[in-house]
Amino acid sequence: MTTSTTGTDTLTRDALAVLQPGFAGTTAPDWVRRRLSEGLASVALFGRNVATAEQVAALTAQLRAERDDLLVAIDEESGDVTRLEVRTGSSFPGNHALGAVDDTALTRGVARELGRRLAECGVNFNWAPSADVNADPDNPVIGVRSFGSDTDLVARHTAAWVEGLQSTGVAACTKHFPGHGDTSVDSHHAVPHIDLDATTLHERELQPFRAAIAAGTRAVMSAHIRVPVLDPDRPATLSRRILTDLLRGELGYQGLIVTDGMEMRAVSGTYGLEHGVVLAIAAGADAICVGGGLCDEGTVQGLTDALVTAVRSGELPEERLVDAAARVRALADWAAGTRRSPGPGGDREPEIGLTAARRAVTVTRTGPAAPVTGPVYVATFHPAANIAVGDETPWGVGPELERLLPGTATGSFTGPDAGARALEAAAGRRVVAVVRDEHRHAWMRTALDTLLAAGPETVVVEMGVPQSAPRGALYVATHGAARVCGVAAAEAVVAG
Repeated sequence: MTTSTTGTDTLTRDALAVLQPGFAGTTAPDWVRRRLSEGLASVALFGRNVATAEQVAALTAQLRAERDDLLVAIDEESGDVTRLEVRTGSSFPGNHALGAVDDTALTRGVARELGRRLAECGVNFNWAPSADVNADPDNPVIGVRSFGSDTDLVARHTAAWVEGLQSTGVAACTKHFPGHGDTSVDSHHAVPHIDLDATTLHERELQPFRAAIAAGTRAVMSAHIRVPVLDPDRPATLSRRILTDLLRGELGYQGLIVTDGMEMRAVSGTYGLEHGVVLAIAAGADAICVGGGLCDEGTVQGLTDALVTAVRSGELPEERLVDAAARVRALADWAAGTRRSPGPGGDREPEIGLTAARRAVTVTRTGPAAPVTGPVYVATFHPAANIAVGDETPWGVGPELERLLPGTATGSFTGPDAGARALEAAAGRRVVAVVRDEHRHAWMRTALDTLLAAGPETVVVEMGVPQSAPRGALYVATHGAARVCGVAAAEAVVAG
């Protein structure tokens, strides 16, 4: 067994290299800095690590003082899933809004501007974009994170997003392979099954990934989903048939393969975290995402030990771990090279996110109604947030309508009596009802029924997937709940 100059054996360094752990706090913990010197090649940032852009830049500089070629990963899809702007909402609309506009130049520009902001913060690896085709409108975890339900549209915008982001030196990570769009179960909680025939899988789910590979995506993220036509026994993250035979062999992909969060119950609840990590590397994954909920040194030590033990026992071939670690280091070298020698920056587009959000808004008038000119009551109907989005990021149109229409009041409601409580709180004022995926929530539909029966002049703003038929005197669909989508919606309400 060879030993490095730092005193850590090569096998342990390779095991550390494949981990992408999170940590707590807005400064670098001592344990993370120590592990970087021992071989850790990546860290992951989440909302808990972010206060301001300047603070993130200082944090990444602190980390790179220990390892200059460090990969700093983040889950910054923009739109509903944001970490950099977790406390305010994103300055960029998400995929569904971009798909609604269907201008690949705009998508490329949004991703480019997002990449510039990430690079300025010292982030060089983004777990995005989502290339899932939203085939099931009741999907509880993808929804507006998808460019849409049309395969060709999703493919061309996935490619444009990858190109825009990577033009800034930030590596893209196209997800969730082989496609999470036709599921009705959230893999944060259980293992979803996709019972598709091979033809549908190849012609629909895989096409956006082919487009991303052609566009040069530096990474692909696996999904914790079971696809029986590909592998009846194991979810994609743990399946050699899917990661090695399909992704590497049939699709010819040679970049980094990253797992989705391994602490998600679809893997950890079925296989156990440490055993699941060993199975993932053996199947063909190169990097292990962990840290959304687990962010301590003990987890890193346990996973490192599990990989080392698996190699020594023969369960995991050493050459597979060596190959995985080499692919991580290769991406780190690419990212470090682009950071040190940035290409042409081009003109900045600080307002491109708001421009895109405005273009994505659609307005439907279902009947005659007076313009919205005075104070209103904004009733926001809150569904339970999925874990990927989180419930800490604000959304809605209340603050913007309060600014545009002084005297406007707001309230948040949920549950079977939400409509009655909102009507009572409005106290006779005109209501702007804000919903998110009305089609997925019976209580939300009932709430709108109550408001519209009492006040046909009610305005409805849908900030999720606009699957339900438009209703209300004015129906505004934003195709996402980013902060800029709220701004654009409020402007549309006032403009009538």
